[in-house]
Amino acid sequence: MPDWSYHPLKKLLLDRLSPKTSREFIHKCISTIASISGGRSLIRFLGNMNPPQECQKYLEQTSFPSPIGLSSIIDPSLSGTNAFQELGLGFLEIGPIVLDKPRKQMEPVLENEHILLSNNFEKVPLKLAIKKLTSLDICIPIFARIDAQVKRNEWDLIVQHLTPFVDFFIVTKEQMNSFLQKDISCSRSFFISLTVDEMHEDTLEIEKFHKQINVGGIVVTAPCRMKDSYWHEDADANKSLRRAVKHVKERYPDIVVITSGGVETPEDACSLMDSGADFIMLTNGYVKAGPGLTKRIHERLLFTENQPVLKQQWIWSFLFGLSILFGGLIALYFAFTSIILSYDESFIGLTKAKLVQINPLILSFMSHDRMALAGTMISAGILYIQLARHGIKDGMKWAKITFHSAAIIGFLGIFLFIGFGYFDWLHGLFWLVLLPIYYFSFKEGTKVTGTPSSSHEKNDRTWMLGLYGQLMFIILGFSIIIGGIVISTIGISNVFVSTDLRFLCMSPQMLDRVSDHLIPVIAHDRAGFGSSLISVGSLVLMLSLWGFRKGERWIWNTLTLGALPAFIAGIGTHFYIGYTTPIHLFPVYFLVLLYMLGIVFSYPFLKTKN
Repeated sequence: MPDWSYHPLKKLLLDRLSPKTSREFIHKCISTIASISGGRSLIRFLGNMNPPQECQKYLEQTSFPSPIGLSSIIDPSLSGTNAFQELGLGFLEIGPIVLDKPRKQMEPVLENEHILLSNNFEKVPLKLAIKKLTSLDICIPIFARIDAQVKRNEWDLIVQHLTPFVDFFIVTKEQMNSFLQKDISCSRSFFISLTVDEMHEDTLEIEKFHKQINVGGIVVTAPCRMKDSYWHEDADANKSLRRAVKHVKERYPDIVVITSGGVETPEDACSLMDSGADFIMLTNGYVKAGPGLTKRIHERLLFTENQPVLKQQWIWSFLFGLSILFGGLIALYFAFTSIILSYDESFIGLTKAKLVQINPLILSFMSHDRMALAGTMISAGILYIQLARHGIKDGMKWAKITFHSAAIIGFLGIFLFIGFGYFDWLHGLFWLVLLPIYYFSFKEGTKVTGTPSSSHEKNDRTWMLGLYGQLMFIILGFSIIIGGIVISTIGISNVFVSTDLRFLCMSPQMLDRVSDHLIPVIAHDRAGFGSSLISVGSLVLMLSLWGFRKGERWIWNTLTLGALPAFIAGIGTHFYIGYTTPIHLFPVYFLVLLYMLGIVFSYPFLKTKN
C-alpha cells in the first residue's frame, strides 16, 4: 500500500478504527494480495519500493537488501509478514517470542495521534512463529526478539526451535548474562537490546558483551514516556538515539549498532546513519509516515552519497516520441480537411461527396474519432519526448520501463485495426517507419539502470498535498486505460453505443445498406483510438506511480502539458460536430476534473526546487 493510497485511506477509515483493527485490516489485505498469483508483482508495480543495489549491506555473511527494517511492534501477530519484503524493507523483527500465548494481552490505544503500547502488549507464541516462518517464502533476514519475561528453560527451548528459521536473536542484557554462564552452542548470533539509559550506564558491560563470540552487536531502543500502564516514544527519541549511538561508536567503532524507533522522516533515518547506526528498525513512525517511508529513506541515502549522474544515450527515444507527435499532427490535419482518404473511399465504394449526400453526419462522426485519435497521439508524443529528454537521458530505469512498456502496447494496437477486416495502409506504413526507430531506441536503453535519489527529508504539507495530486494522476491513468479498453472492445464488437446511433439518426442496418464496408472503416478508427488511449494511459499511470519526487519539475510539466492535446481534441471535436450529449461526454469531464485536481495538488511538491 503506497503512501498515495495509504494516507487517504488512513484519514477516511483507519483513524476511525482501533489501532489493532486498522493494523490487522491493512496487514491482512496486503498479505492476501501477496499470496495470490501475480500479487507480489502488483505490489511491486504500484509501489516500486525495491531497495536499490547501492543500499545492500552484509552482516556475518548474511545479505541485507537494505539497512532499513521493521520492528515487531508493527506486526506482533505476523499477519503482514508475507508482504513486507515487497515494501522495500531489508529485514524484519518478530516477537517478543514466548513459549505459550499469555493469558493477558493489552491492545494498543490511540490518544492525541500517539499510539500507546502496554507492557502487556501482544506477544508471539512459539508455535505461531514457526508456523508463519515455515509457510511463507521470506527472502529477507529475520531477527527474533525473545520476550524479557521467559524463564530459563523456556528461553533455551525457544532458541533451539527457532534457530533453523531465523538469522539472529535479540535478547535482553539479563538473558545474555544468564546465557554466558552456560556453554550453549548456537549457530545464530545474539544482539543485546538496551535502552538509551542503559547504553550510558553500562559501557563496561557493552565491552564485555562485545568480546563474546556469540554476540553480533547491540539494539538501542528509543526512550519512552509512561502514561498509566501505557507508553509511547519520547518526542526527542531521535536526538537521544543519535547521542547514544555516537557514545558507543566513539568507544567501540567496530560494534554493530541497530536502532529501534525514533524515525518518522528520511531526515531522521539519515541522521542516525550519520551518527554511526548500522541498521535501523522503524516503529510507530512507519505508521505515521506510511509504507513509502522506506523508499524515501533509500532515495535520501542515495542523494547523500552524491553519486554523479551518468548521461545516457536518448536520441533515438526522442526521435520515436517526435515521430508519434508528427504522426498525430498529420492525422489531425486529415481529420480537419478530407476526413477520409482515397483508399478509404475505394474500400467503402463511395466518395466523400456521396456520403455527404446520404447523411452528412456520417463524416462528422468519423472525423470525431479521428480528431480524438490525433489528439491522443500528440499527447503520447509529448510524454515520450519528455521521458527521453529527462528520464532516459538521466539514466532512470523506471523511465525506460515506462517508455518501452507503453510503446509495445501501442505497437500491439495495430492488430485491433484489422478486427473488422479493414487495414489502413497509412497506419501500416507509419507502423513500419516507427519500428526501426523503436528498435534503436530499445537498444540504446539497455544501459539505463539508474536509481532515483531525492533530497526531500520531511513529512511536510507540500509532501502530503503531493500525495493527493499523485493519487489524482494515478486514478487518471487507470481511468484512461479502462476507457481505452472499453472503446477498443466496442470497436471490435458492436462498434456503436446508443448515443452514437442517436447522433447519426441511423441504425447499423441502415449504415450497412449504404455500404457494407462503412462500419469496418468506423470500427478501425474506434479500435485504433482505443489502443492509443491504453498506451497513453499507461504512460500517465507509470509516470505518476514512479516519477513523483519533490522538485521533479519536469514531471509536473510533462503531465500538465502532455494531457492538454488529448483533452482539447477529445472535448473540442464533440462541440465542433455538435455531438454534445452529456452522458457521452461525462467520462471526459471526469478525467478533466482529475487532471485539474492533480496539477493543483502536486504543484507545490513537484515545482519546489529539490
